[in-house]
Order: sequence, then C-alpha cells, then structure tokens
Amino acid sequence: MSALLKSLRREIEATGPVSVADYMTQCLCHPKYGYYMTRDPFGVKGDFTTAPEISQCFGELLGLWAAIVWQQMGSPKDMHLVELGPGRGTLMKDALRAVRAVPDFIDSIHIHLVEISPTLKEKQKDSLQDYKVNWHESVMTIPDGPAIFLANEFFDALPVRQFEKGEKGWAERFVDLDPDGEGLRFVLKTDEAATMLMPSTLKDQETQGSLFETSLVAQAIALGLAERIKDQGGSILAIDYGYEQSAFGESLQALKDHKFTDVLATPGEADVTAHVNFETLARSFKEGGAHVFGPMGQGEFLERLGITARMQALINGAQDDAQRNDLIAAHKRLCSPDEMGSLFKVICATHPAQPHPPAFEEV
Repeated sequence: MSALLKSLRREIEATGPVSVADYMTQCLCHPKYGYYMTRDPFGVKGDFTTAPEISQCFGELLGLWAAIVWQQMGSPKDMHLVELGPGRGTLMKDALRAVRAVPDFIDSIHIHLVEISPTLKEKQKDSLQDYKVNWHESVMTIPDGPAIFLANEFFDALPVRQFEKGEKGWAERFVDLDPDGEGLRFVLKTDEAATMLMPSTLKDQETQGSLFETSLVAQAIALGLAERIKDQGGSILAIDYGYEQSAFGESLQALKDHKFTDVLATPGEADVTAHVNFETLARSFKEGGAHVFGPMGQGEFLERLGITARMQALINGAQDDAQRNDLIAAHKRLCSPDEMGSLFKVICATHPAQPHPPAFEEV
C-alpha cells in the first residue's frame, strides 16, 4: 500500500469521499507523497517520455517559433519567455541554444519556469546553469510585461471533475473506500452542477451511463493567460494530447513504468492525467480576449516548422547507423499519425493585433 493511499484512506474515513479532481491533485501534488514532488518521472528509468526528451529538434523548433513571434511583436527589448511545467528543462535548453543565432533575442528576454516539484527544479537548474532563470510555483507571480508562454504536456496534468448519468440523473464521481478490501473505488454523488458544467455541444445527447470530464482549473488558467496577453501582449503555445471536440467518455489514466495501470491502485506512485479538451481550452482563450489558432496535429505543426529538414541535417552528420536509426525513429514518433503526430495537438492564442503565428498561417 502506497504512503498516499494510507493518507487518503485516513482522510476519507474522517471526512468522506473525495472528488476525482481532489484525488488527482493529491496524487500529483501532495506536498509529501505527491508523484511530482518526490521523483524525476521522465525517460527510460522513469514512467514516461515527453517530446523534448525524444529529440532535440522539438525544443529547437519551439525556440525558433518563439523568436519569430517576438519579431512579429516588434522585437520588444524587455519580454518574458515562460515555460509551464518544464520537466527537466530540456525543452528550454534546446530552445535557447537554437535562438542564439537570432540577433538580440537572448538579450531581450527574461526566462521564467513555472514548477512545483523540488526534484525537477534541481534538474532544471543543472540543465540551464548557463542562463539566469526565475522560478515560480504559479503563473500569477510572473512579472508584468509582454510574454510568450510555452506549455508542453502541462494542461493534461490539471485536475478534472467527472460527471456520470445514472438511474437518478447526473451525479459527480468521487473516490471512496472499497468495502471489500484496503483499496479505493469510484462512487457517485448526485450533483445538479453537471448540467451547468456540461459543454453545450453535448447537451440533450446523453444516455444512461454517459460520462463527461471538465477541468475548471485548466479553463481558469487559460482564461487568465489570455486576459494577460490581451492586455500586455504576447502569445501562448500549448501542446498536449487530447480531443478537438467535446465528447462523452472517460480519459483519466495512470502511467507507471511506461505502462498503463489502475488509476486507483497506487496513488502517488503513478502519473495520473486526463486528455485535454481543446474545444473548451479554445473557448477559454477566446473568452479572455485572445485570438485563437488551431488546434492542429503535432505532426503537421512540426512539419510546417521544418522538422524534416532539421532531422535530415542531423542524420547526415550522424556518426553511425545506430545514431541514424535513432533519429529516424524519433522523427516517426513525434510526427507519425500512428504515434504522437495526431493524438498530440497544438493550439495557439495571441494578442488580437498580432499576425498569424508561424505554422498557423493557413489554419
């Protein structure tokens, strides 16, 4: 039994079931037992691998994307480059290396990382030791001024609420004690809020057993970022796995040792995420006053930015067949519709007066 499972069982015994959103938050962010607070989850020795860890091209292209957006903004001399959920700092390191050739860009930016994990913060310090970096635990403490926000696999880790239509109508899903053992189980608690939180495109389509998810935290963050760039200038680039249109169905999942596992089995010891609803994310950006582009598939986005040419240059300089094969495999994993190319999507929000951002000119 994991330490967090013991803690959750004591809490539920004392105060009753916890919502799926509360459960997800504790799994990832509990100050003592939370998944992100206690480990480095990335890479072969971790539980999953993200795009920046697959190939340096990913971070390089995002860095050049940000530099072009900065130029479209008029090359402000005092701008914030912010990454939300920066992992080991790999994406930012690759991005900053790539933009050294862009005149004045490095000298014009202030680098900010929004990170809650002490373990990952130390990894980021090591990766970015050649740069002056400012760390934050919330986007709320980023200083005023024009900013470009990069968010790769950030929104999928934000807590979701789940609502299910049962025999007595809509109810919210909670996590309770399993009466048949020492584990946990899902239960339903009647809640009329479901009809207010349900995406409008789903209304009047539900049947008994229908389930939908919503992340009020993701919507609030997206709204706040959009209001900021509308007032102060800038852009937001978010890349994540998810679906373009709202739909019924459960996407809550847990990953451990690169394999899916029971969401309730080992809280605090597996990564717990949910697919991003890009329809509601786009709506929140628009409600904040931003101009929204996309979403488009990650594969198409990277191809439009020139990943094939960059990969070919690396392949031409490879030392041996093994390295060449690794590069080819990385390109396929990032861009193929059968891998990350279609499931992962890219959405951008900008100040209303800015031109179309790179890769979104015809979308």
